[in-house]
Parts: sequence; structure tokens; C-alpha cells
Amino acid sequence: MKIIVLGGYGHIGSYLVPKLVKLGHEVIAVSRGKHDSYTKNDSAWKRVEHLSLDRVKDPNFAQKVADVNADIVIDLISFKIEDTKKIVAALKGTNLTHYLFCSSVWAHGRAETLPADPNGIKHPLDDYGKNKYAGEMFLKDEYRKNGFPATIIMPGQISGPGWTIINPLGNNNTDVFQRIADGEKIYLPNFGMETLHHVHADDVAQMFVKAIQHRNQALGESFHAVSDTSWTLYGYTTAMYKFFNQTPKIGFLPWKEWAEYIGNDAEVEHTYYHIARSGQYSIENAKKLLGYSPNHTPLETVEEAVQSYIDRGIINYPE
Repeated sequence: MKIIVLGGYGHIGSYLVPKLVKLGHEVIAVSRGKHDSYTKNDSAWKRVEHLSLDRVKDPNFAQKVADVNADIVIDLISFKIEDTKKIVAALKGTNLTHYLFCSSVWAHGRAETLPADPNGIKHPLDDYGKNKYAGEMFLKDEYRKNGFPATIIMPGQISGPGWTIINPLGNNNTDVFQRIADGEKIYLPNFGMETLHHVHADDVAQMFVKAIQHRNQALGESFHAVSDTSWTLYGYTTAMYKFFNQTPKIGFLPWKEWAEYIGNDAEVEHTYYHIARSGQYSIENAKKLLGYSPNHTPLETVEEAVQSYIDRGIINYPE
């Protein structure tokens, strides 16, 4: 089948595009400009067609995607409800048999019961999450009323080697890992019991492939693309001390004092939006309907990413 991947060179696309090629599909990878993927050494990229399009700057983006007349459209870069509506309108009347929309666990707000249901009612906390949830609701309505063949996939904290991941404080400051590597003391907010739900980009890619392979079961559904388990800030921090062969030195501060300890409003806000959700996201429907089985635990995923930090000189750790 002809498959177009919008955002084909990013975190998910880097792992997804080669999988699709190896399954025999004709793959067109879309990005704003041709650049290397995080899996650039995979020979499958030699068989990928590149299409340069800019969703933000090009008012005809949706129509140009529709003009490709693909059987499957995988949309990894729709962040506003208006863009989702435009692409759906443009794809009607094409050869489309499946539209896969990348949402996010940020569509969820504060958890009332755990694990969270991907098809449950959500109360997002920020504009990013609100736009993703609006996209989900619109697509489900289109599926119910008009038969538009949509599937929604909601990744957790996407991680892997080569980019910045969410750290044990719930933000993306890499200095935290260096301080742990140096054996310094780390203070966590509250009691360190809030949770994060990391997922390897390769497992997110796996879910998109599974949804394509089990199309009939996937239509009209939302799925969490996460690992089997989430972990607490405390558990994550402890694991990192062990990774660096250091004795854990972990303290705790009330939220206001912790924010003052961090001293960076952007980092504090980033942490807030992660731990206010404290997600643990169910993958039961993905296991049952798609045969999804994550290959990486949160620890394995993070250790691979942190080793990449060391290899790239971001963390100084003489081994």
C-alpha cells in the first residue's frame, strides 16, 4: 500500500518509516526540509520517497497531502484542531482507507482512576492537550457519522537515543542526570510519588504498524502507546543513581519550596504539567485488539537514552 507519513523524520517517524518499508509498503516521508532521521543508518531509508511540505507556512498543505492519493495517512504532526479538520476534509474522495492520528497522553488531565482508559472522558490541562483531545473527538464523530476511517494513538513520554528525554524531575533539563552521575543530592517535589510513563519510540512505531495490520479493530478507537508500567519520580531517580553506580541521595520538598529550589519558571511549569497528570495509562485494549506488546520497559528505554547522552558528551561519566 501507499503510505504517507507526516512528520516522517521525527522521534516516531524515525522508527516507523523503516518498519513500513520492510513490510513492503511504498512510503512517502513528509518533513519541512530533508534531514537525517534518528535511524539514518537503516538501509530502509534508501527506499523512502521524501516530500518537503510545511504545514504552518503552506496554506495548501492538506490538499498537497491529498494529491498524493495514499491508501494510508499517518499524521504525527497535527497539533491544532483546525489542521485536523483541514486534512480530513481534503482526504475525503481520495483512495484513503485509514487515517492514523497521533494524539498524546497530554489529552488526559488529572487522573480520577488508574490506569486511565484511552477511550474515557478526558479533561486536558493545557492548550496542547486540549487541541489533541479536540482532534480525537472530531475524528470519532467523523467515524461515527461519516465512516471516516480514523484511529487515534496516544504516546506517553516518547524516549530514545539521540534526543532530550523527560528527566526524574519531570522536565527536560539534562543537568539533573549529570548531578546524579556526580553523586550529588537531588530534591524531588512533594513525596516523589507522582508518576511518569515513558515509552520507547520504537514501541510507539510498533503500535502504528499493529493498528494498520488490524485495521478493522482499530477504526474509531483510541489507544495508549506506552510501556507496560509507569514509574514514580522516586523510582526513576533511584534507578538513575544505580545506573551511575552511585548511592541514592534523595530529598523531598513541598511544591512551593521545590519550585524555589529549581529557580527556573519554565522548568517548574514543565514539571507541573507532567506530574499534575501523574499518569498510568492502560494498554489493555491495544493488547486485545491489536496484539500490541511493548518491547522496552521504562528503565530500559531511559538507560538507552542516557547512554546516548554519555556517548554524545552531554553527560560526563568516565566509564
